[in-house]
Amino acid sequence: MSIPVFSARHVYAAVDPGAAVEAVREAFVAHARGDWLMPSKVYVDAPPDGDFRAMPARGGGYAAVKWVTSFPRNPERGLPTVSGIVLLSDASDGRLLAELDAGALTALRTGAAAVLAAETLAAGDGPAAVIGCGVNGRAVARTFLARGRDVLLWDVDANRTAEIAAELGATAAAREDALGADVVATVTPGREILFPLGSLRPGQHVSLMGADGPGKAEIAVEELLRARVVVDEWEQASHNGDIGRAVDAGSIAREGVTELGAILLGDAPGRTSPDEITVFDSTGLAVQDLAVAALVYKGYRSQPDAPAFDGVIEIDLQR
Repeated sequence: MSIPVFSARHVYAAVDPGAAVEAVREAFVAHARGDWLMPSKVYVDAPPDGDFRAMPARGGGYAAVKWVTSFPRNPERGLPTVSGIVLLSDASDGRLLAELDAGALTALRTGAAAVLAAETLAAGDGPAAVIGCGVNGRAVARTFLARGRDVLLWDVDANRTAEIAAELGATAAAREDALGADVVATVTPGREILFPLGSLRPGQHVSLMGADGPGKAEIAVEELLRARVVVDEWEQASHNGDIGRAVDAGSIAREGVTELGAILLGDAPGRTSPDEITVFDSTGLAVQDLAVAALVYKGYRSQPDAPAFDGVIEIDLQR
C-alpha cells in the first residue's frame, strides 16, 4: 500500500482560494449539524515562545489529524512560523490515504475562514484591510482579492508590506487607515492589542485570526463587549480565543456568543443592523483542515496527472 505526499506547492496548486472558501463553508455547516465530529485542539507548550498542536476530526467519509506548530519568532531565525503534517484516513476502515503539508493547508483554510466570516457578517462589499503580512496574512489577502474585494495591507515591517502588496496587487496602507477600514482581518502573533477600548466604529467588521491560543490577544476585553461576537466554535474559543479572557472574567457567557456555523445553517441571525459592530473570533478548527485536505486528495484521485500534482511522490507503507 502506498500513499501520496502533498508538499506545500501541491496543496496550493490543487485548491484555489475560492474553492477553499466553499469547502470551509461546508465544513462549518456539517459541524453545526453534528454530522462532522471534532474535539477541541490539544496544545503542548514549548517555552519560551512556541507550542505544538494536535487537531483531529472526522467527517465526509474521512478522518484527519493535524500535528502543527506555532513559533511566532521563527521568521527571525529564517524558519516558518507554522509547520507540520496532516494525515488523512478513510473513516470506514482506518486506511491511511495521504500526507499533506500542514503550513499550506493552514494558510488556505485561515484565508477561507476570515473571508467567509466577513462575507457573512460585514455590512458591505468595500475594501478589506489585512493586518499582518506573514504566510497566513498573505493567504487572507489573496482570498479577499479572489472574491473580488480590494485589499489594504499593513505590517510592522514596512518593506514586507510593500513587497507583498506589489506581489498580490493590493495597496500598502498606514496602520490607522487599515485598522479603520469597514472590514478588517487581523493575522498577527497575538502579542499586541490592536483594538483598545473605543476603537471600533459602528458598522465595522473584524475577523480576529491571530489570537488562536492561550495568552494571545488582538482586542481588549472591554472593546469585545461592545460588539456582536461570533466564534468558530464556542468550546474551543472560550478556552483559547480572544473571548477566553472575557469568559474567565465572567463578562461573556455561552448565550452571549453565536457560532458561525449556526448562522450559515440558518439557525441564528447574521448582522442585525447596518451600525452593528461584528467580531469573528477564530481559533482554527480541525474540520476546516479536514475539508481542504479531502479536497486535495479527491482532486488527486480523479486527476493524478493534472499539472497541480506534478512531482507528487507516493510512499510505500509496507516497506
